[in-house]
Amino acid sequence: MVRLPRLGIAGALILLGSACYDDNSARDSDQAASSSGASAGTDASTGDAPTGTGGESDSDSGDAPDAFVPAEPVLPRLTATQYRNAIEHLLGPGLPGTPLEPDTNPYLFYNIGATSTFISELGVQQYEEAADALSRAVFADQARREALVGCVPLAPGDGCVQNFLGTFGRRAYRRPLTQDEQARWTDVATQLAEGDAWRGLQFAVAGILQSPHFLYRVELGEPDPGDPTRLRFTGWEMAARLSFLLWNGPPDDLLLDAAGRGDLYTDAGLNAEAERLLGDPRARVALQEFFAQYLDLARLEHVSRDPARWPMFSPTMTASMRTEVQLLVDDLIHRNDGDIRQLFSTRRTFVNAELAALYGVAAEGASPITFVPVELPEDGPRAGILTLGAFLTMNAHETITSPTNRGKYVRERVLCQVIPPPPGDVDTDLGDDENMDAQTVREKLEQHQKDPVCAGCHSIIDPPGFLFEHFDSVGGYRTLDNGYPVDASGNLDGMPLDGARDLAEALKTDPRVGRCIVNQLYRHATGRLPQPSETPALEALEQRFIKADHRFKQLLLDLVVSEAFRTVAEETDA
Repeated sequence: MVRLPRLGIAGALILLGSACYDDNSARDSDQAASSSGASAGTDASTGDAPTGTGGESDSDSGDAPDAFVPAEPVLPRLTATQYRNAIEHLLGPGLPGTPLEPDTNPYLFYNIGATSTFISELGVQQYEEAADALSRAVFADQARREALVGCVPLAPGDGCVQNFLGTFGRRAYRRPLTQDEQARWTDVATQLAEGDAWRGLQFAVAGILQSPHFLYRVELGEPDPGDPTRLRFTGWEMAARLSFLLWNGPPDDLLLDAAGRGDLYTDAGLNAEAERLLGDPRARVALQEFFAQYLDLARLEHVSRDPARWPMFSPTMTASMRTEVQLLVDDLIHRNDGDIRQLFSTRRTFVNAELAALYGVAAEGASPITFVPVELPEDGPRAGILTLGAFLTMNAHETITSPTNRGKYVRERVLCQVIPPPPGDVDTDLGDDENMDAQTVREKLEQHQKDPVCAGCHSIIDPPGFLFEHFDSVGGYRTLDNGYPVDASGNLDGMPLDGARDLAEALKTDPRVGRCIVNQLYRHATGRLPQPSETPALEALEQRFIKADHRFKQLLLDLVVSEAFRTVAEETDA
């Protein structure tokens, strides 16, 4: 489990409030996950929890407990995107951008990085500078400050000031201010005003924007009247959990009002608000961000190819590939509300002119900037995102393909299986070894596997990876590799397959695909790896997913009313 160090959440908040931060900014994402409290036995470098045998699904490992028991709380810091969404929600659009400490994404997701890394001293300074710059920009503009405050204060600390601080504090902290907090910020606005009420408000706003109650999602729970052995999240905490899951940003006033009325303690109230949030354009953006992390689309930004060797690969190609995946995700979730597993098998996609040329399909109306829907040929080699440019390109080398990278992606991202990293002293570069009697990438890998150190993992990764050998380093179809016929035969766990289309057909009915989607969403939603004690709740969620024909929006609705999303264990000192 990714959780706070043993000082606990209450202790962490004390440190945060006094700006005593641990400087660990130099850690990479894998080190951050392991050194900040990931459970013993997890493998941060693979993105999954190990199961004891390579290639086994993490959700299938071990004996499941009979009854659900919630995990202990974590303390998520706002990700950079969530911070900026919160600032826009509080202060309005058009404010200057401010640098923040980069997010990390252990186990695939920024939300897990937000619970497992500490902000550095530089990060604290950046928050301070951002709060100062943002509050200055707002209060230097008379029209903007009056629109924000909603009244004109006549004196420091007067009724206008107090009413604004109560309203602003509720939106910033995502709950009402306590009496002590209200008094504290009123005192700040009064003492620092120097006779200018606007100046006092500026400093109070800057202070609130540096508070741990703004920068962190403090979700500790309260006694659950239905079960004294656990805690339930408060209505205010559920409002934040809902909004950060479905909008990747803070709750609006309507959601906070629902929390204040107690609506979010009931299934009906949660469903009503979740459906409202899902109908907002912000939900589309948030869901795209989830799938971008799940599918690792950020890696496209680092793809480069020599145009002399790959004339079809333009400077805009990777952006086109990313847009294609985004349009396909949006089509499955929002336009058709269909089986999200079709992502890996559908023949429908969206192409612009350069992608149509790469795939060799007719796309009437497509242009360099216009994407149109197309049906890939029924007898063609492509179906699902694993045969599209994004996956094929980011899982290949500059000059040659990589069955190993492609197979590893299928195992880890699509099936949620664990592939341990190669030993540190193993040479993973196939290169042009003169001692190799091999002509194609496949032949080189097969000879590479003769090394017993490599064989264990490669025997799991390469067979599904070979299925993509008809696609070159930029995702174009080919029949020859280095002048020799391509062999795209392979297998998935012993099932013989011939080419990527066969894999797409196999994935249509593979129960691990839906189970993996549930698992990945749960990690993203909770900001941590699931605990064994949560297995019954995850299995129940998977069964509801199956009954809902694997519709992703219904999975979200089922998740938010599940006991796994609404309850938490009391934090222990052990």
